[in-house]
Amino acid sequence: MNRELLMLVEAISREKNVERDVVLGAVEQALAQASKKLFGGDVDIRVAIDRDSGHYDTFRRWLVVPNDAGLQNPDAEELLMDAEERQPGVQVGDYIEEQVESVPIGRIGAMTAKQVILQKIRDAEREMLLDEYMARGEKIFSGTVKRMDKGDIIVEVGRIEGRLRRSEMIPKENLRSGDRVRAMIMEVDLTLRGAPIVLSRAAPEFMIELFRNEVPEIEQGLLEIKSCARDPGSRAKIAVVSHDKRVDPIGTCVGVRGSRVNAVTTELAGERVDIVLWSEDPAQFVIGALAPANVQSIVVDEEKHAMDVVVDEENLAIAIGRGGQNVRLASDLTGWKINIMDAAESAQKQAEETDSARKLFMEKLDVDAELADILVEEGFNSLEEVAYVPLAELLEIEAFAEETVTELRTRAKDALLTQEIAQQESVGQVAEDLRTLEGVTPEILAKLAEGGVRTRDDLADLAIDELTDLTGQSAEEATALIMQARAHWFNQEQNQDQE
Repeated sequence: MNRELLMLVEAISREKNVERDVVLGAVEQALAQASKKLFGGDVDIRVAIDRDSGHYDTFRRWLVVPNDAGLQNPDAEELLMDAEERQPGVQVGDYIEEQVESVPIGRIGAMTAKQVILQKIRDAEREMLLDEYMARGEKIFSGTVKRMDKGDIIVEVGRIEGRLRRSEMIPKENLRSGDRVRAMIMEVDLTLRGAPIVLSRAAPEFMIELFRNEVPEIEQGLLEIKSCARDPGSRAKIAVVSHDKRVDPIGTCVGVRGSRVNAVTTELAGERVDIVLWSEDPAQFVIGALAPANVQSIVVDEEKHAMDVVVDEENLAIAIGRGGQNVRLASDLTGWKINIMDAAESAQKQAEETDSARKLFMEKLDVDAELADILVEEGFNSLEEVAYVPLAELLEIEAFAEETVTELRTRAKDALLTQEIAQQESVGQVAEDLRTLEGVTPEILAKLAEGGVRTRDDLADLAIDELTDLTGQSAEEATALIMQARAHWFNQEQNQDQE
């Protein structure tokens, strides 16, 4: 019978084009399942088949668990102290085994064994086909819509299936069974039953890959797509740069009479594509990304990673776009926060900043309005700049004598020192529960203390906009920090309910 077993394994291996060890593993699993029925309960059985003779042994085994964990499954677990008596030196996570009588092959439930073996073989075939497909290095999955599965679309190419989730489809796109469809391969998840390849038609990567297929210059390294931002099915922006002065990046991507960009647009259900010239200069890049709007001026705030963009009234609506689409895509494309404003708003904001800086200098440096105005006009906005800007730059200001410059620097440094001492004293009054809260950095802690937030409950009571005003965080970061601060409230409520 053992010899017949090996012959059967060899036959299945050749017929299904599956490795011999995989088939033997399936047989071992089938024998183990058959043996379980003899013992009853949730026992753990291992069967080992000799690869040469076909002889097999059966073992019942127990997982060694910590003494304090207790036995969750007494039929298949053993406490460490008991296991050590049976097998000295055993450790938690090991198995202790006991050989038991093997089930004769003739007594195996034929249907059970057959199903286990066939399922194992199907899984092995599936993985083998998947490995072969992924080895091709293709990034776009081109197949046929096979069926719907809980709102997702199952796409088939040959015997390989991919899953296109509803959230990754292009809105208003109506795909039916039998339709040809292309999508980006995002990941391979073997835990997904039947369709392990996760697809997307809405991801920016899909558009980049479509352009890569349409524009050979990208593959040749003459052009590069730096970034992409999409509003799937409606509008998109891509940033391109040329690595060869002879190649026009925008014209090359557009193609003769728009053939290349139109091919991408057609594939993406009419999604309009703006091709933007990438620039190392962030301001220039943002100006290009806001096209077709004409920009009057731009102010860059490196600290907040934001830009104030001024446009005239005629271009205001164009710059913002329908529902804020244009500025949102431009922001996603460049990675900068973009604030669109007209000339009047810009002038008002500048006046407020100028007035704030003037008052700061008059109060902290104890100077008159005229001297404060000179500092503002020369581009100084903070005490740090006055204190630590190279002396030569200050001496270049015609209105200042050397004695004045020296005195201003001294006063600025003294004011900063006083602020630092006051800040440390304020931080020293902050409760320990706020200091140790996850997500609270020393910088944030100092800003919270300055704003009068000294306990965890104080932070928990804040609204999101209040916290963003204090710390300069994004709304998402502020929300996460507030929820972290409120976590102990929910824990207390749960404990009270349990009591």
